[in-house]
Amino acid sequence: MKKIFFLIIILSSVACKKNPQKFVNDHTDSSGKVTDSAKNTILNNALVSKEESLKKLNEGIIHSLKEKNYNNFSEYIHPQKGVRFSMYAFINPAEDKKFSKADFKKYQPGKTIFTWGSMDGSGDLYKTTINDYLGKWVYSTDFAMGQFSLNEFQGSGNSLNNLKKIYPDADFTENFIKGSEANAGMDWKCLRLVFEEYQGKYYLVGVINDQWTI
Repeated sequence: MKKIFFLIIILSSVACKKNPQKFVNDHTDSSGKVTDSAKNTILNNALVSKEESLKKLNEGIIHSLKEKNYNNFSEYIHPQKGVRFSMYAFINPAEDKKFSKADFKKYQPGKTIFTWGSMDGSGDLYKTTINDYLGKWVYSTDFAMGQFSLNEFQGSGNSLNNLKKIYPDADFTENFIKGSEANAGMDWKCLRLVFEEYQGKYYLVGVINDQWTI
């Protein structure tokens, strides 16, 4: 009986050597190179991950603005480039107000008046505190209820949109509020948030409001 038992063990060992367990790597072919299918899978996964990251950042910023939690908002600001605020779709680097993260955190709690740009129609300068600008202009409507898009414009008016020229390598989100039937849809508004990558993370570099202008 013992001889039969040892014989079974020996035969099993030989069989394992002849037919070792094979682990299949779906990412490589027989030459060890990454297949085109695998490259596409990796690329698609990266794009999905990026989209999810930017959508989550967008939601966090919108929530901070809605709750007027500007200390939390400041944590999204790009640590090197800071953040620029543009009153309308046309971005004017020479006039639009820009803050470093440190300056934003310094002046946000105070009552310092800043000039943010010129009002459409009248041309009057819009002057107010950071808190008032964020609460009354940037979050002038409940953008948390807006329609989200990534790197796509939903709102289109008669104001020149130069976002892609000013931020050629950036990604942006748009939170769009559809206009009412009573005003033929012309009272739409949107809030765009512009992001750039830094040390493997995305940070806010631009806050752009857009609406129908005269």
